[in-house]
Amino acid sequence: MTLTKSPQVQGGSAAGQEQSAAGQEQPVRARAPLARAAGLLAAALVLLLVVFLSLAFGARPLSLGEAWSGLVDSGSASYTVVHEMRLPRTLLGLLAGAALGLAGGVMQALTRNPLADPGLLGINAGAAAAVVTAISFFGVAGYTGYIGFAFLGAAAVSVLVYAVGGGRGATPARLALAGTALNAALISYVSAVQLLDTASLDRMRFWMVGSLARAQDATVVSALPFIAVGALIALILARPLNALALGDDAARALGSRPARTRAAAIVSITLLCGAATAACGPIVFVGLMVPHMVRALTGPDQRWMLPYCAILAPVLLLGADILGRVLGRPSELQVGIVTVVVGGPFFLYFVRRRRVAHA
Repeated sequence: MTLTKSPQVQGGSAAGQEQSAAGQEQPVRARAPLARAAGLLAAALVLLLVVFLSLAFGARPLSLGEAWSGLVDSGSASYTVVHEMRLPRTLLGLLAGAALGLAGGVMQALTRNPLADPGLLGINAGAAAAVVTAISFFGVAGYTGYIGFAFLGAAAVSVLVYAVGGGRGATPARLALAGTALNAALISYVSAVQLLDTASLDRMRFWMVGSLARAQDATVVSALPFIAVGALIALILARPLNALALGDDAARALGSRPARTRAAAIVSITLLCGAATAACGPIVFVGLMVPHMVRALTGPDQRWMLPYCAILAPVLLLGADILGRVLGRPSELQVGIVTVVVGGPFFLYFVRRRRVAHA
């Protein structure tokens, strides 16, 4: 006689297996937000350490104790060095890094292009063109004077890209193509003005390479409102950007409005890039590298990606600035040069990896 399992027994076994698998999945899902929150706290602690290192390293190295004393004790011998030179530089690095990281994350989500960075839509080039015009034709000097022109240039290019890309009917491909074309034209304009006006070239050469070296309290105060508003808009857009990643039809089905989301995202990118570019110059690759590193930690969920970008991008920017100060002693390497040296190989590696993956 051959014994066979009854359908009821088999069904009960299958149901038991499904319940067991579901029971195993629930703790994993419950642990995921806790792990991401713990990672965010760890990233904040790393950022705090990098901030103290930024206060300590320079032409005259300070210990962490001396840096802390110079920060809180007005009678300390290092008080002047910390407050007048290194604290404004560090604060500007925090603001600009967060701005570039958030702008890169929003732009990659908006265009669905993992190679997108704040220069893709021509916004950095628009800010640079406006500053070149201000220096060469209006005699503007100083970073506080650059802020307004850079913001206007970035805003004008954003509106133009949005219009050329199709307005309310804009698609990621159209926005990328319009931004690339305007970016090339504006870079040519900047180069032409610099070649024709040597005085402008002399005044802009340090700004164009990207630097935190000339940061002042007024620079930080001028950039803060623009970056704060841009960052707030970016964080509010986390859920709509998640919906937009599923496609316009799916986003509408989930209650999102793709055209409004794209317009708000461009406003956020404009505010973030315009203020950061005016204050520091066009620093590249930060907005490209950080979202990729973050995506490996959090996945594609913008609700976690954007806060991570806001914390880890300043870590990268301040770390590059510290490295430039250490390697360039007794002078320093500008942070824009260091990010290019680090970001270039990263970009080539990523492009190569994508080619291999699609082969």
